[in-house]
Amino acid sequence: MRIYMQTGFLENKPPRYYQIILSRDLLGGWTIVREWGQQGAAGRVKREHFSDPAVAQDAVERIRDNQLARGYKVVFVQGQEYMP
Repeated sequence: MRIYMQTGFLENKPPRYYQIILSRDLLGGWTIVREWGQQGAAGRVKREHFSDPAVAQDAVERIRDNQLARGYKVVFVQGQEYMP
Protein backbone atom coordinates (compact mmCIF):
# COMPACT_ATOMS: atom_id res chain seq x y z
CA MET A 1 0.00 0.00 0.00
CA ARG A 2 1.22 3.47 -0.81
CA ILE A 3 -0.30 6.81 0.20
CA TYR A 4 1.16 10.04 -1.19
CA MET A 5 0.07 13.39 0.30
CA GLN A 6 0.97 17.04 -0.33
CA THR A 7 0.31 20.50 1.02
CA GLY A 8 -0.37 23.52 -1.17
CA PHE A 9 2.02 26.39 -1.86
CA LEU A 10 2.61 28.52 1.25
CA GLU A 11 4.30 31.93 1.17
CA ASN A 12 6.30 31.25 -2.02
CA LYS A 13 7.58 27.92 -0.68
CA PRO A 14 7.25 24.68 -2.63
CA PRO A 15 4.64 22.24 -1.36
CA ARG A 16 5.59 19.65 1.22
CA TYR A 17 5.03 15.94 0.68
CA TYR A 18 4.45 12.94 2.93
CA GLN A 19 4.55 9.37 1.66
CA ILE A 20 3.57 6.21 3.55
CA ILE A 21 4.45 2.78 2.17
CA LEU A 22 3.32 -0.48 3.78
CA SER A 23 4.98 -3.65 2.49
CA ARG A 24 5.71 -7.20 3.58
CA ASP A 25 9.33 -7.86 4.53
CA LEU A 26 11.43 -10.95 3.82
CA LEU A 27 10.91 -12.42 7.29
CA GLY A 28 7.10 -12.43 7.10
CA GLY A 29 6.60 -9.19 8.99
CA TRP A 30 5.42 -5.80 7.77
CA THR A 31 7.36 -2.56 7.30
CA ILE A 32 6.06 0.98 7.16
CA VAL A 33 8.35 3.42 5.38
CA ARG A 34 7.55 7.10 5.86
CA GLU A 35 9.21 9.77 3.75
CA TRP A 36 8.56 13.49 4.03
CA GLY A 37 10.05 16.84 3.12
CA GLN A 38 9.83 19.79 0.77
CA GLN A 39 8.95 19.01 -2.84
CA GLY A 40 12.12 19.03 -4.97
CA ALA A 41 14.50 18.58 -2.04
CA ALA A 42 15.90 15.62 -0.15
CA GLY A 43 13.49 14.28 2.43
CA ARG A 44 13.66 12.35 5.67
CA VAL A 45 12.90 8.65 5.99
CA LYS A 46 11.68 6.60 8.95
CA ARG A 47 11.05 2.83 9.03
CA GLU A 48 8.93 0.86 11.49
CA HIS A 49 8.60 -2.93 11.64
CA PHE A 50 5.50 -4.89 12.71
CA SER A 51 4.83 -8.61 13.07
CA ASP A 52 1.04 -8.28 12.95
CA PRO A 53 -0.53 -7.00 9.69
CA ALA A 54 -3.59 -5.60 11.49
CA VAL A 55 -1.40 -3.50 13.79
CA ALA A 56 0.60 -2.27 10.77
CA GLN A 57 -2.61 -1.34 8.93
CA ASP A 58 -3.87 0.56 11.99
CA ALA A 59 -0.55 2.41 12.21
CA VAL A 60 -0.80 3.47 8.55
CA GLU A 61 -4.31 4.81 9.12
CA ARG A 62 -3.23 6.67 12.27
CA ILE A 63 -0.24 8.24 10.46
CA ARG A 64 -2.47 9.23 7.51
CA ASP A 65 -5.09 10.78 9.79
CA ASN A 66 -2.42 12.74 11.72
CA GLN A 67 -1.06 14.21 8.48
CA LEU A 68 -4.55 15.05 7.20
CA ALA A 69 -5.13 16.98 10.43
CA ARG A 70 -1.90 18.91 9.74
CA GLY A 71 -3.19 20.12 6.36
CA TYR A 72 -1.91 17.47 3.94
CA LYS A 73 -4.24 16.22 1.21
CA VAL A 74 -4.15 12.72 -0.26
CA VAL A 75 -2.95 12.92 -3.88
CA PHE A 76 -2.37 9.27 -4.71
CA VAL A 77 -3.31 5.89 -3.20
CA GLN A 78 -2.06 2.58 -4.56
CA GLY A 79 -3.05 -0.85 -3.24
CA GLN A 80 -5.81 0.44 -1.01
CA GLU A 81 -7.08 -3.02 -0.11
CA TYR A 82 -6.12 -4.65 3.19
CA MET A 83 -2.93 -6.70 2.95
CA PRO A 84 -3.24 -9.84 5.17
